[in-house]
Amino acid sequence: SVAGFAWNGWQLSNGIRGRLHLEYAREWYNGYSWRGKEKVYNPFDLLLLFRTREFKAHWFETGSPTFLIDTLFKRRVRSTDLHEMTATDGDLSRFDVGDMATKALLFQTGYLTIQDEAPARAGSRYRLGYPNRGVQQSLNEALLDRFVQEDNSRLENSTRLERLLEAGDIPGLKTLFRSFFASIPHQWYTNNDIAEYEGYYASVFYSYFACLGFDIRLEDSTSHGRLDMAVRFAGRIYLFEFKVVELEPAGAALEQLRARRYADKYRYLGEPIHLVAVEFSKTERNIAAFESEQA
Repeated sequence: SVAGFAWNGWQLSNGIRGRLHLEYAREWYNGYSWRGKEKVYNPFDLLLLFRTREFKAHWFETGSPTFLIDTLFKRRVRSTDLHEMTATDGDLSRFDVGDMATKALLFQTGYLTIQDEAPARAGSRYRLGYPNRGVQQSLNEALLDRFVQEDNSRLENSTRLERLLEAGDIPGLKTLFRSFFASIPHQWYTNNDIAEYEGYYASVFYSYFACLGFDIRLEDSTSHGRLDMAVRFAGRIYLFEFKVVELEPAGAALEQLRARRYADKYRYLGEPIHLVAVEFSKTERNIAAFESEQA
């Protein structure tokens, strides 16, 4: 049974050696739920886990999600919104691809699942989200590949991001993301107007963190407001606020982090907290300002 499996002496794909615990398998492959029923594992993923002894998105890699990625970009769906969507019974029951809401498409293709259900007078309301780490990482990798169009570049950037966060190198983060946005080909923008909407920049930023499987909280509510993104990694906490300079005054992102005292919620953890204010420019199509301070 799934609940009882464990092997000793494995060399796992992420470099961890030792006993394979159920918790790790649950993180990667469990989480699918329909109409509030008990969560289940993806059986295809489990079978290939047994066969390959590697934690990776086996199911995702069996097919190309090109149609889905194209649809998300065409509809201007932000990757930051995918972790939590709400839907009704009517939304989830549509099968006409040409007239299917994005949330229904993601649910029926297995990229989102029901996290919880709230009965309502007009029918149930469902909160949708990623079923597990495997889907979250893989879908965000696919979104990034759409921008980068070169696997090696995306992999190198992801590796650098992990090292910079581990070292607490904030200036290095600024250099990394400025370099990334600058590397997106100009002709990519000429084919669409995606850079004109605010969520595009934050979505790209978030997808880099999500494809590494970090502990991320989006739109995290506090007593003073909602923080754009919190990342906990390597004994540090990074609190991000995003703004677009054409829409907000310069310095507004850092001022909001300070004024709303977002750091207070995380102080009980006893870990260093970094406030990171990122301001984008639609005109320059890049980061206009990147300020930080330790809270």
